[in-house]
Amino acid sequence: LLVKHRLDYVEEYQNLVTNSETMGVEVFTIPKVGLFAATANRYTPPGSAIYKWTDGKFVPYQNIPTYQAQAWKYFTIGKKIFLAVANFEQNGRGQEFSVIYKWSRRKEKFITYQRITTHSARDWEAFVIEGEAFLAVVNHREGNNHNIDSVIYRWNPRTGLFETNQTIPTSGAYDWEFFTIGPYSFLAVANTFNGTSTKIYSHIYIWLSGSFQLFQSILTFGAADWEVFHIGDRVFLAVANSHSYDSGMPAPSNFYAINSSIYELNITAQMFVKFQDLLTYSALDWEFFSVGDDSFLVVANSFDGFTFSVNSIIYRWQGYEGFVATHHLPTVGCRDWEAFHTTEGSYLLYSSAKEPLSKVLKLKTT
Repeated sequence: LLVKHRLDYVEEYQNLVTNSETMGVEVFTIPKVGLFAATANRYTPPGSAIYKWTDGKFVPYQNIPTYQAQAWKYFTIGKKIFLAVANFEQNGRGQEFSVIYKWSRRKEKFITYQRITTHSARDWEAFVIEGEAFLAVVNHREGNNHNIDSVIYRWNPRTGLFETNQTIPTSGAYDWEFFTIGPYSFLAVANTFNGTSTKIYSHIYIWLSGSFQLFQSILTFGAADWEVFHIGDRVFLAVANSHSYDSGMPAPSNFYAINSSIYELNITAQMFVKFQDLLTYSALDWEFFSVGDDSFLVVANSFDGFTFSVNSIIYRWQGYEGFVATHHLPTVGCRDWEAFHTTEGSYLLYSSAKEPLSKVLKLKTT
């Protein structure tokens, strides 16, 4: 008899002491090897760490020199296994690269594979369209200029390298999110700041005859993350709005206590329409996860205008009521959430951008 699990409560499970503050975390499974978490850490040395899930907890596995790393992305191409880091700063020799690492089965470690010139890189997204592999980087700014190109690279199977395929103008961007709906492929960018305002349009692009073309623009407020998810046959897109600032406007009472929004695809109108607003506190990330038949969203609230110690919140899907807050989780400078499952159960991992401590929470189910 299949028992349907329900989320009862969340308990602190592991304090993960990190090399330094953590801007992002990526949880992934290498087949026949195990479950890993890569943290994007602020300082070099010692750089960023990869942890392996061993006897029910994450233990340090490998250190990689990074330069104010912002995010990791795990992806595979055929049998090849890769991990790409978005570096925000220059290395010791004044060169600014983000780096793709390849898993060496012989050494059981990640080794440098390809360096790509980036500009204050915030994020990588990996995806496949019609059998071709792509990697998109978010370039945040070059010097003081936030209005620059982010780049989509295409894997060349002949050379075994990523090559520039398309550039897309972005504004102080933080995140790329790829998703498919039926036969169509989409790429959404979170535009954060154009040099004077955070109240700017973020864009959704659609793949048409060999390149991404503008599909829809949505007004966002310091957008830091897009999260796509499906509930039944419905498609949703949630944006994390981090702050509301416009140099030409009077200051709001609070730059950080603002709505983040969930949009739903309207098939008839062929566009995303607003479904629900949720009050967030400098939200930096949304993560969707399921327990049994229930669907959840957890938000990374990072700052309320006064303190970095703010509750991040788990919302439960309640059908026509939309998402309703069910669990309040104390976090400090919360930057990123990852949901993962092992044979022992379901977990959430959050990274802190304000202290060298990330936490694994266990979802207690009945």
